[in-house]
Amino acid sequence: MAWLVEELNRHIYNYHVLDAPTIPDAEYDRLFKELQDLESAHPQAVKNDSPTSRVGAAPIPEFKQVTHSVPMLSLNNGFLDEDVDNFDRRVRDGLDVHSVDYSAELKFDGLAITLRYENGIFVQAATRGDGYTGEDVTANIRTVRVIPLRLHGDAVPAVLEVRGEVLMFKEDFARLNQRQRDAGQKEFANPRNAAAGSLRQLDARITAQRKLRFFAYGIGLLEGADLPDTHSGVLAWFDRLGLPVSKERAVVNGAAGLLGYYRNIGERRAGLPYEIDGVVYKVDRVADQAALGFVSRAPRFALAHKFPAEEALTVVSAIDVQVGRTGAITPVARLVPVSVGGVTVTNATLHNEDEVLRKDVRVGDTVIVRRAGDVIPEVLAVVLERRPEPAPMRYELPKTCPVCGSHVVREEGEAVARCSGGLSCAAQRKEAIRHFAGRRMMDIEGLGDRYIDSLVECNLIERVADLYTLKLDDLLTMKRMADEREGTTPETVKQGKVATKWADNLLEAIAASKNPPLERLLFALGIRHVGESTAKTLADWLGRFELIRQAPEALLRVLPDIGGTVAEAIAEFFAEEKNQQAINALLAAGVAPQGEHAPKAQLREKLDEVNLLAALGIPKLTEPRARQLIAAGQSLESLAHLNVFGVFGLPATVSGALEEWMAVPSNREKIAALAKLRAELLAQLPEAAATPEGHLSGKTFVLTGTLPTMSRDAAGALIEAAGGRVAGSVSKKTSYVVAGLDAGSKLAKAEELGVTILDEAGLMALLGQ
Repeated sequence: MAWLVEELNRHIYNYHVLDAPTIPDAEYDRLFKELQDLESAHPQAVKNDSPTSRVGAAPIPEFKQVTHSVPMLSLNNGFLDEDVDNFDRRVRDGLDVHSVDYSAELKFDGLAITLRYENGIFVQAATRGDGYTGEDVTANIRTVRVIPLRLHGDAVPAVLEVRGEVLMFKEDFARLNQRQRDAGQKEFANPRNAAAGSLRQLDARITAQRKLRFFAYGIGLLEGADLPDTHSGVLAWFDRLGLPVSKERAVVNGAAGLLGYYRNIGERRAGLPYEIDGVVYKVDRVADQAALGFVSRAPRFALAHKFPAEEALTVVSAIDVQVGRTGAITPVARLVPVSVGGVTVTNATLHNEDEVLRKDVRVGDTVIVRRAGDVIPEVLAVVLERRPEPAPMRYELPKTCPVCGSHVVREEGEAVARCSGGLSCAAQRKEAIRHFAGRRMMDIEGLGDRYIDSLVECNLIERVADLYTLKLDDLLTMKRMADEREGTTPETVKQGKVATKWADNLLEAIAASKNPPLERLLFALGIRHVGESTAKTLADWLGRFELIRQAPEALLRVLPDIGGTVAEAIAEFFAEEKNQQAINALLAAGVAPQGEHAPKAQLREKLDEVNLLAALGIPKLTEPRARQLIAAGQSLESLAHLNVFGVFGLPATVSGALEEWMAVPSNREKIAALAKLRAELLAQLPEAAATPEGHLSGKTFVLTGTLPTMSRDAAGALIEAAGGRVAGSVSKKTSYVVAGLDAGSKLAKAEELGVTILDEAGLMALLGQ
């Protein structure tokens, strides 16, 4: 008991005073329950400083202390359905009634605050502290814009103390951590820590830079006004006074109503814009609350029903790596099994090598693991005080791929390391086939993960082209081997029959995929950085697959919205011999893109020699310097044969860089080949576009969120029909962002960059519809 008291008080101090928790809430709750049980069995040994007799921790001395006129007590916790049933039974017994109405609301994961208003004017804010004395954070609360400095209406109380929660929304938390990363500063572990750390800054100007929110959920002192009869009435009154109140609240009846509310919120939890760790039930009638009263540390009329913990402590038993579709190497922590969010977790992502080193995760460490909704579990932090002695070795990323043994490479400026094995790596092979067969790629219906895994493991396919050579017997053999491996025997087999309908359907779907639109085939190849939007740009501007697969990097760079990184990735993909072999095999198997056409007429402008020369990536040769060379009577073809560049009035550094670049024979070949390709393309291009451009030509759109009456695909088709282009990400080059319901980071990025934002009606007006 003495050890538990000391340990819990230390964690309370870390959590409430320092805002640096060292254990998850679930671990704290477990230790607290253990101490409660021991104290119940040995009441004579209860210590005066036991955390069971207090609410929080004493405030740190930097802020002025504020004594609460009405104590800010915490709530008893419930975790199981039976805890809710028992709570409802105790309330009914205490009131001697058969049925009780409850006010049900969210349990926010933030920082408890009390706000004091005198004659409707905000005068003071204080943290909970130990429940009786808190810290004066008035200056900081003034920076929280959702909190009114004057209450609405004329009939305001002489004194009103509002209890509520200061928190940070998920999107604001993400932006804050991005700013922390950009500034080279420590990131916050979660939104609660970020909100608490922001509110308790001694400099209120720092708080003002961080977007905090507030929801009112209770009342302290009230003078000069009548208290509403119900708690739900209090919240409605707060709303009328202009105080923020959560709309996710309800009045329900009995234990069944409470559990129904709990399950409904649980299903929607991941989609809420803020973090919650449970729901709160309060007897609705204020008179009934007074009749039930309090126990030593909590009201009898309320219960906090907590969700299964999203964070937990466990130990790292190993750090392995997974290989993704594009060869990305992702470190994964193998964990001693632990229950997180109601699910047993044995693995957690560590993202990349830099992240492992930043968090300093080592084998044998005790770590905090988080799992929220369907998000992959991740390691939040290491509990350094529990690190074994002697300390384990720091992590190093493997030098070779664990699947195929190929070298692991990491490009300059990249956070992710990659296996160089390409199609020779079995891990990438499976993922490449999954991507290739996807609905928005080749759309091979029925070719799911299980069949892909079995086909690869049975050595029936080694590359995507092998899909088109499969026979019925191959699929039946695959199914039989998979059943044997899993130890299952289908009923049809037991009856001496062999089901073939599924195999016939799959072969038909594979055959039906042989003639995809060009952009879908390009997307299906799994070229790094090439999504649907970039694939469509390549198809629209260059028109033919053979031209795209032979296009040099410089030509790709001059196409709209294809920057240097993407152009380099495309050119490198097609320059790789194994990839060319795989493509040739696909074409030999009968795959042929439909809708190919001559290059776009507007390509003529992009083929300007200045553009192409600047796109070659010659050191120090900017576009103005390239223009200077061409204006001096030079051409791509003539430049390929020059040795001296100091005669064109270029600075010595530029002419020197040019001569050094041209001294490499392959570079001369590159510029000569580009000149030849340019001449060939110009000869093929019409003088003018075959059809007039739409009025949105040259405009780039990004679609985000759910539009009221149409899908994003439908909206994109309308934009493209009007000559516009739809991109997948927001940049300075974006013309418009069309935002619907639940628009997320793309909308935030648009606001940050000052990009024009349209709703569906605005888009239709722009389209003239």
